[in-house]
Amino acid sequence: MKKMKKISTLLLIIATISLFACSARGIENEPLLDSGESQKSIAPSLKGSSNSGETGSEKGGTLKRLWSDPPTLDPHLVTDTTSAGLVVEMFSGLVSIDSNLETIPDLAKSWDVSENGTLYTFTLRENIKFSDGSPVTANDFMYSFNRAANPDTESPVAELYLGDIIGVQEVLDGESTEISGIKVIDDRNLQIKIDSPKAYFLKKLTYPTAYVLKESNVSEGGDNWTDSPVVTGPFTLERYDLGQVLILKRNELYWGDKAKLDRVEFNLAGGVPMAMYENGEIDITGVGLADLERVQDQNDPLSSDLVSVPPSFTINYIGFNVKQPPFDDPKFRQALNYAVDKQLIATQVYSDLVKPAYGILPPNFPGFSSDVKGLEYDPDLAVKLLGESKYADPETRPLIVVTIPGTGGSPSLDMEVVADMWDRVLGIQIEIQQVEWATYLQDLHRERLQVWGGSGWQADYPDPQDFVDILFHSESKGNHGNYSNPQVDEILEEARVDQDPLTRISKYNKAEQMIIDDAPWLPMWFDQEGLALIKPKVRGFEFTPLIVPKLKNVYIQN
Repeated sequence: MKKMKKISTLLLIIATISLFACSARGIENEPLLDSGESQKSIAPSLKGSSNSGETGSEKGGTLKRLWSDPPTLDPHLVTDTTSAGLVVEMFSGLVSIDSNLETIPDLAKSWDVSENGTLYTFTLRENIKFSDGSPVTANDFMYSFNRAANPDTESPVAELYLGDIIGVQEVLDGESTEISGIKVIDDRNLQIKIDSPKAYFLKKLTYPTAYVLKESNVSEGGDNWTDSPVVTGPFTLERYDLGQVLILKRNELYWGDKAKLDRVEFNLAGGVPMAMYENGEIDITGVGLADLERVQDQNDPLSSDLVSVPPSFTINYIGFNVKQPPFDDPKFRQALNYAVDKQLIATQVYSDLVKPAYGILPPNFPGFSSDVKGLEYDPDLAVKLLGESKYADPETRPLIVVTIPGTGGSPSLDMEVVADMWDRVLGIQIEIQQVEWATYLQDLHRERLQVWGGSGWQADYPDPQDFVDILFHSESKGNHGNYSNPQVDEILEEARVDQDPLTRISKYNKAEQMIIDDAPWLPMWFDQEGLALIKPKVRGFEFTPLIVPKLKNVYIQN
């Protein structure tokens, strides 16, 4: 009878969560619950695509989106998709990534790489300017790199994305104020020297940590300099009212083709996305589970707005701090993995709009291998492993607290189901606590959390190093769970400098399998193809599998 009751409880939770999924505003990286920040690519052949039937004026108008308050607008502090989706439209660096995921010139028109692969010489474009009209020079990049690495900036990501540059570590440690591996040749030429040849280095420079800032803007603005940022991207900040609205306007001094839109208006006040879309308050939204059948009905007016949204390079997971009991025991962590039926969650909670994750790298991402074997649902093995762990006795087992982002609403869509599975299979009960998104990120980076869920990791650039190394090398600042395996570290360090693409990928696959076996986290799901609605008047909008500058090509059809 008790088992039947547990199963009934699980089904009730699934039904309740599915209803919640249809009406609530989404958290970062949750499928189809678009808060205006979905990062996926569009299928232009589908009727209703924003790229079909181009007619009328291709300039002007205001794009309206639903968004959340960004934890920061400082490029050197960005660690989340909410902030990055705004920052990449205002700021820029030496190089960028286009919608085809190719590394392309940005403020640098070209670069040369030395024969040994360690010295990069960048040549800036002529006559590039900040949004206040002042010229951008190589010295501005020198200042910006030094500022990002300066310990006073407290960047949680400077070491991750700039640490390959010689001298960055000394600045991070407070031993120097200037990065020795960066040299200004003249106003338009800059050299960057890295410690070893690394195939992914140029891609790292597309991350906001490497964006250029104007020194006087930062120094004179103090802690509030981002209230009036001087920028180099296609848009500038016109207005930001916390919790209400953020408006970007076209940067008339942008070096390239000017943005077609006059403005982009981000609604920060919240609401029900579908209702807001139908009322004309926003121009783009994901489709919630309850609306799927309706919007696919050809008789429904919204069906003509429907577009296909292929998967983003994202993994949703539950992280464990392996230094905190009971997660310091691998068998305990493995037991939690084997106790979760991810296929049931994908099917019953998300209607197969997500794919169960058993590895780390998303499908179709560079380096993905179907040969990597995950810890699939096996309740009997889960019970056995728990019994073999040093935390088998519930009387002496430490309390487990799972922290998720949120402000008092229901837990993340799958967290309640996972909690029920752990209880039903293993008799392990947990507490779920919600904290505000910015606090969640801060506590995560300071390694204060025992267990965390409700969010995920989205690729910053298309290379397996961005997942496997950044998240799991023992010395990586992105390793928030303190996972450490010397053999994994050795393989990852070899992969960093391996110049053979095939052997390099095989090393990441080997490390990935070892990490999965150690169970430092619980991979939950990858994105599957989804659906979104875009107003017919919106042209040129693209969903991309990772965050790239893309709004400059959008316009509102006249």
